[in-house]
Amino acid sequence: MSDERARGAAAAVTVVPVPLWRLRVRRELPRYLLCACACAGLLASLRFAVAPPRSAPGAASKPGPAPDRAAAAFAVLFARRYLTWTASRPEDSIQALASYAGPGIEAGAGFTPPASGEQRVAWAEVIQEREPAAHELIYTVAVDTDSAGLLYLSVAVARDREGDLYLSRYPAFVGPPGAVPAAAPAHAREVNDPALATVAQRALRNYLAESAGEMQADLTSGARVSLPPSPLELLSLARLTWAPEGRSVVAVVQARDARGADYTLAYELDVTDAQGRWEVSALQTEPNE
Repeated sequence: MSDERARGAAAAVTVVPVPLWRLRVRRELPRYLLCACACAGLLASLRFAVAPPRSAPGAASKPGPAPDRAAAAFAVLFARRYLTWTASRPEDSIQALASYAGPGIEAGAGFTPPASGEQRVAWAEVIQEREPAAHELIYTVAVDTDSAGLLYLSVAVARDREGDLYLSRYPAFVGPPGAVPAAAPAHAREVNDPALATVAQRALRNYLAESAGEMQADLTSGARVSLPPSPLELLSLARLTWAPEGRSVVAVVQARDARGADYTLAYELDVTDAQGRWEVSALQTEPNE
């Protein structure tokens, strides 16, 4: 009998009452959490669509390294002296280039003038720059000479531990930068508004003629225009088309200077429709920028 009572006690079931609302919460909680996450995602997407985040005023991307103007000037000076020579005085070339050559480069940078003649440089200017390795810059210098014409010289410049500049390699004659012939913009829309064409032509005529007072009549109140230093005569307006953004027009004109030289020029004019009257707010350049 005692064994049966023990087994009956072990098999007893305890019933604990649980409120119905707790059972419902346990059953529905995962679905509520999933719906809440979906709603949060939709609200976030709506916020970015209506009011996307913007950079704080004055914030700017991290600027790249500043150009080494001293190294560029060093390359230009070397190119001028390297391509300036007199056959009867070869020692002048060696002496002029002595301060440029770095380790492993012979005196005169390996240049020996021809047996006769001379050469002078009219101008020289850096047109390309690249940095193949740390602490070394290679410049392409365009050099206009009186005997060989326009040449392109590649000049490698480096700095030593003290920061002094030197020629790190022998120079090299190279070709010009790649270029293609100028082509008319694709899908340019012609300006069909006679009033706008009249204003553009009149503004350009006064602009080229340096007639600042006459030009004011076609400018907006806040327009700033910098007139060219040498006056030109506007001969004709050859073409007037809308720029791609639709807020300015591009005028191709024929003009003539005081010496009788003729030019085909293109000017971009920002235009505004001010209560039915066209006005110019900028012409080709922004003087204050």
